[in-house]
Amino acid sequence: MTKHPKPVEKPADGRFSAGPSRKRPGWTPEILNTAALGRSHRSAVGKAKLKELIELSREVLEVPDTHRIAIVPASDTGAVEMAMWSMLGPRGVDVAAWESFGNDWITDTQSQLPLDDLRIFKAEYGELPDLNQYSGDRDLVFTWNGTTGGVRVPNADFIPADREGVVICDATSAAYAQALPWDKLDVVTYSWQKNMGGEAAHGMLILSEHGKERLESYQPPWPLPKIFRMTKGGKLNEALFEGVTINTPSLMAVEDHIESLKWVRDRGGLQYMHDRADENFAILQAWMDRTPWIENLCSVPEQRSNTGVCMKIVDPRFQALDMDGQKAFAGAIVKLLDSEDVAYDFGSYKTAPPGFRIWASGLAAKSDIEALLPWLEWGFETVAAQTF
Repeated sequence: MTKHPKPVEKPADGRFSAGPSRKRPGWTPEILNTAALGRSHRSAVGKAKLKELIELSREVLEVPDTHRIAIVPASDTGAVEMAMWSMLGPRGVDVAAWESFGNDWITDTQSQLPLDDLRIFKAEYGELPDLNQYSGDRDLVFTWNGTTGGVRVPNADFIPADREGVVICDATSAAYAQALPWDKLDVVTYSWQKNMGGEAAHGMLILSEHGKERLESYQPPWPLPKIFRMTKGGKLNEALFEGVTINTPSLMAVEDHIESLKWVRDRGGLQYMHDRADENFAILQAWMDRTPWIENLCSVPEQRSNTGVCMKIVDPRFQALDMDGQKAFAGAIVKLLDSEDVAYDFGSYKTAPPGFRIWASGLAAKSDIEALLPWLEWGFETVAAQTF
């Protein structure tokens, strides 16, 4: 017998995946009826769609006119690596990481790029490294919001305003949910499928004037694949930032993202998305604060993500299990709620501590977050009764 009876009310939308994340409320396939399907992305209509997406992105994300915006291949990963391969090398490089994707940028800079002067600032899941080690005379690569660790940087105070190096920021889980200081960031990357519920494989790269100067003054000593090239004849390829993509985008996915951007714009824009994510996170954190067996993976309140909210199970019986046992226990709760058609894909990332990751961005309804919590309590008690 569990303390909490089996709940009756379920979330209207149980998709709590971190990406691709759920579509916006009210989404239907009919929004694609105006897509430029079967048309070349180089046709007048195709180019108009791509330019509209860029202009809407600037408006909704409040990107200043000093920054250029491009649609690039291979999602956020492609956008980050495009910047690293094109820009790193002339100065020392610092890479900060505290979760799996940040660790990928460490692998790139340590094992793939031949960088002579590299410093690594690393922390475990749930923590931030000492970012004050960064000095503005070096280049910096970091993740604003750790997608798999539930930890974000609270601000950009550690980046000097008069920096000489370029700052490359992987913002895929932060864009549209957290404030980005454009004056401190030279390359900002993200993907459509995180906070905007878009389709996979398309990345966004936002470039500052300082970043442009690096691209035009530095030629990497290594060969650049076609999909990484942002310059022609030593000058920035301006067409790329006007919608002339390097490879063929999906015009169906483009239409989907355009409609999502309009949906956000029509509801108040960026602040609307920030407020919804903050409210959803507050509900989850309040539940963790009053529930003895669960805690936020991040112990520092101002560093906690409001999108990928990562949770760890702290019940002493769970802690006594070995790692395989902990993974099996947490996984059993995820499977149980999936089998009940309550919640899907909310387990911790495979290399993170066993527990849960609830995606709480602006596209998630407050009522769905609230309806999920009794099921988590019931699921924990049900699995605990079977295990201990």
